[in-house]
Amino acid sequence: MSDPTVAPPRPRTARERAVSRDLRQARVAVAALFFTNGAIFANLFPEYPAIKAELGLSNAQYGLAIAAFPTGALVAGLAAGVLVRRLRSSRVAVAGTVLTGTGVLAAGLSSTWTMLAVGLLLAGAMDAITDVAQNAHGLRVQRRYGRSILNSFHAVWSIGAVTGGLMGAGAVAIGMSRGLHLGLSALVFAVVALSCYRFLLPGPEDGDRAAAGASTGTVSEEVAAHGSAGTVETVRPSRLPGLLVRVGTLAALVLIAASGSVVEDSGSTWAAVYLSQSLDAPLSHAAFGFVALTGAQFVGRLVGDRVVDRFGQRAVARSGGALVALGMGLALAFPTAPGTIAGFAAAGLGIATLVPAAMHGADELPGLRPGTGLAVVSWLMRIGFLLSPPLVGLVADHASLRAGLLVVPVAGLVVVLASQVLDTRRAVRA
Repeated sequence: MSDPTVAPPRPRTARERAVSRDLRQARVAVAALFFTNGAIFANLFPEYPAIKAELGLSNAQYGLAIAAFPTGALVAGLAAGVLVRRLRSSRVAVAGTVLTGTGVLAAGLSSTWTMLAVGLLLAGAMDAITDVAQNAHGLRVQRRYGRSILNSFHAVWSIGAVTGGLMGAGAVAIGMSRGLHLGLSALVFAVVALSCYRFLLPGPEDGDRAAAGASTGTVSEEVAAHGSAGTVETVRPSRLPGLLVRVGTLAALVLIAASGSVVEDSGSTWAAVYLSQSLDAPLSHAAFGFVALTGAQFVGRLVGDRVVDRFGQRAVARSGGALVALGMGLALAFPTAPGTIAGFAAAGLGIATLVPAAMHGADELPGLRPGTGLAVVSWLMRIGFLLSPPLVGLVADHASLRAGLLVVPVAGLVVVLASQVLDTRRAVRA
């Protein structure tokens, strides 16, 4: 029985229906940008063992070269916000996609350690800028939607990464030259990104908060303030935490995101090398460690919104960290190629919602200006990508790559401990 005290929803105007079509197109365009961002760099991962062998790199040298990618990301990451404000997130995301492909191609064609590092430095810098821009534009679309859709974009990124990994594995399997493979990849995804531009949201970056509120006349003030019209139970305490509490909470969120980065890097940087060199898997099969991790990560992100709504961010992250520690711990304790691939799959499922959870928590942290927490987490999480490759490489040279990969279950345990700062609220949908 309907409640007579509640007014029936007013019919949408022609303008609102037009906006809805524009939003659907913008959402598809942003998803396509996330797809290309995941696929471009993943095309290079199956080529890593051959590049390492051709250049005669030790594990430490290889790890240091790979660390150039997150180094470039850290250097350029602080400029991303300025570029987005001045040029708009849509333009920056599309241009960054094209330049990321260029950097990946340069790295793939390198004939020396220095050329490899410079190519990855450029690719990392452009990837960081693209990442901030596409997330910023995704949040613009999300605000106008009035409900959470961020996990779906990250799920599409995982699809792109799996696609890129399979493309690279296929190119290796058929003996395609590296230059042709990576050149075609860069060209195809540049065309996709450029085609998306006309469907992205127009106008300045700061105009969407007002637009989101104006388009939904019945949304409560609490929901409008947090951009989550599809959920309730968003009441927050009136007193802001002290400075030390805010800093501690932000540090824990960075640890969660960085731990997810460490686990993700283990699949992209070391899975193919470990499977092929330590476990004697064929090169065409070695790529499936990364594919398993990213594929499972995609599945986790695909259902992530529903699972988080039901159980809360803290419970999901804590369970995910435990799954990472257990899955990769068992894979390293009993090393086989199938078991290792399964271990990477467990790790990918465990980290599926970590980065979106950390970004969401930082963006809603009281006492910070809008966007400040998100920017800090997005920038500092890349420390995981920076430190992980050389750390694992050094341990591998002095002990074994198997010992170096113990960083993965350790990262899972860090998530279990740090997840205490995440939200416990469960969304209630109408």
